[in-house]
Amino acid sequence: MTQLVELQRALPRFEAAGVRLYAVSYDEVEALAEFARHHGITYPLLSDRGSKVIDSYGIRNHFVGEHEVPYYGIPFPGTYLVDERGHVAAKLFHRNLAHRESAEAMLDGALESILLGEDEPRAVGGDDDVRVTAAFHGGEGTLKPGLVRQIVVRFELAPGLHVYGDPVPKGMVATRIQVSGPPGLHAGEPVARPTHPLSLPGLDFELSVWDGQVDFAIPVWIDDRVASLVTGAALDEVPIEVRVDYQACDDQCCRIPRGETLTVRVPVAPLVGHHVGGKLDGAVATTMRSRWFLIRMVARGLWRSPLAGLRYLVRLGLDIWRGPAGRAR
Repeated sequence: MTQLVELQRALPRFEAAGVRLYAVSYDEVEALAEFARHHGITYPLLSDRGSKVIDSYGIRNHFVGEHEVPYYGIPFPGTYLVDERGHVAAKLFHRNLAHRESAEAMLDGALESILLGEDEPRAVGGDDDVRVTAAFHGGEGTLKPGLVRQIVVRFELAPGLHVYGDPVPKGMVATRIQVSGPPGLHAGEPVARPTHPLSLPGLDFELSVWDGQVDFAIPVWIDDRVASLVTGAALDEVPIEVRVDYQACDDQCCRIPRGETLTVRVPVAPLVGHHVGGKLDGAVATTMRSRWFLIRMVARGLWRSPLAGLRYLVRLGLDIWRGPAGRAR
């Protein structure tokens, strides 16, 4: 839900880039229509009740069993970028059903360039010749449970300078980036454009280098130890430490290897959650008839798998009652 609302806020930027948005889910038409009315969604929300389109694309989440009502039939969360000819130009998918991409990551994928916002939290290091920026990218500069953001480390190298990728000869330092933070913050592997080869006189080794401006994108997300849909945020702000090690060189000589830690402080914001009768401390509850539509989905699932589905619902209720830490609330 939160992702759809964020996409609506970013809709003018998609339209300016010539990108049209469509969202497909296994929810019923009536539920999507009411959600669109309550949250001002103006791009098309398409209902795939029965998951026929989901199955035709081969993206049904096979980790969700038939008894897991009302979730059976959901897809792996992801995004396709389709070009003017109808060909899939790019895709962003996650194995975890709770993870969703930010609007910014989708737009970057469409434009094949990372567009950092002026208001996004950041820290700056380096010097006049090698400027290093660590920026938090996505979600209007906020962390939210279940939504994947990015730490973007941007190198801006003066003309003639380069930094190294692996492998490097002994005595030289390849570029390394490590992201860390408090318990509950997770980080993936850095992704950057490919290096290009560089051969130097007297060196019997072809180097892999980046020059000019190069961005390293590291996916980051939080779990219940930072913020939860049920119990709210444990932290109002998350300090994310970005360790950057690199060595800048030109065609004649290399500088001393440099390492620095940049700290980016990112606020935590609530999700948009269902109003199902109970209080969700970690969410801004929608005013739509969530309970009614949830009951209808549960009924569909119990019709398909009554006994196993009922046992699953009991276990799920106990898990919610105990809370993220495993204790009754």
